[in-house]
Amino acid sequence: MVGEYSEDDGKKLLQLARESIEERFSGREPEKLEGKQFKQARGVFVTLTENGELRGCIGLPYPSKSIFEAVAEAAKSAGFSDPRFPKLTQEELKRVKIEISILTMPQETSVKDIKTGRDGLICSYMGYSGLLLPQVALEYNWSKLQFLENLCRKAGLPKDAWQKSGFKLMSFQAEIFCEK
Repeated sequence: MVGEYSEDDGKKLLQLARESIEERFSGREPEKLEGKQFKQARGVFVTLTENGELRGCIGLPYPSKSIFEAVAEAAKSAGFSDPRFPKLTQEELKRVKIEISILTMPQETSVKDIKTGRDGLICSYMGYSGLLLPQVALEYNWSKLQFLENLCRKAGLPKDAWQKSGFKLMSFQAEIFCEK
């Protein structure tokens, strides 16, 4: 998956994400992106940071929409619908950096096959679910065990839930583009 989108494609998607958030304040819709690569259905996450701190992160883990639609929707949701943060203000938007993660299709996996830093993880168990992007383990310098424990915590589960019978684990990889 890595390298499927060019640096130029990444810049266009980052601009789309920013314009999608700005639309809330300006009323101007983002420009459509031309090219078959922008019509492909892809899982996508948009992460917003301000001064290096998380400010919003929402995405669509499965390829249910074109990447154009998914980035636009995830960007707006990260800015205005992440329940952990207040809605983004127009003034804040000037200071926010945008990161886009384009995901591969999640596949069932086992603990032994997880590679920290390469794989993002999705878990589900007893009606709870959680997702962590691959770059999160690198940012916090987590071991595989810490990654699994934090995935469980994110899902609202005990940190050792990954060891339980019936715990489902899926992995995916991401191609990441970030504003400079």
